[in-house]
Amino acid sequence: MPGFTVTEIEPWREGDEFWRGLRATFPPEIASHSTHQDFYFGPDRLLRRHDYHVDVAGGFAAAQYVYDCVEADGIVLPTKRRAYRRDADGHPTLDQVMVAIDLSDIHFS
Repeated sequence: MPGFTVTEIEPWREGDEFWRGLRATFPPEIASHSTHQDFYFGPDRLLRRHDYHVDVAGGFAAAQYVYDCVEADGIVLPTKRRAYRRDADGHPTLDQVMVAIDLSDIHFS
């Protein structure tokens, strides 16, 4: 869509994995967490982490992890999401869960 830009950024190391990074810049007319958002993908090219600032709630830095993927009617999607505050080095503050979402029995009709 017009107004978006996407650039590759430095990979993020999580444990013993390196996740490739993309930075997306959203146009002002798109309602979203923040203008600049970073997405990190595992070696299987599935999203692992989404970094952003929560502009609508004070602008704090957040890291959202997605995991436990399942296939539902041919679509692979995560069943768990956890968003944490990020510290100054970009690491999640694991004792500050901001959002927890668990999905089950997923199907499309």
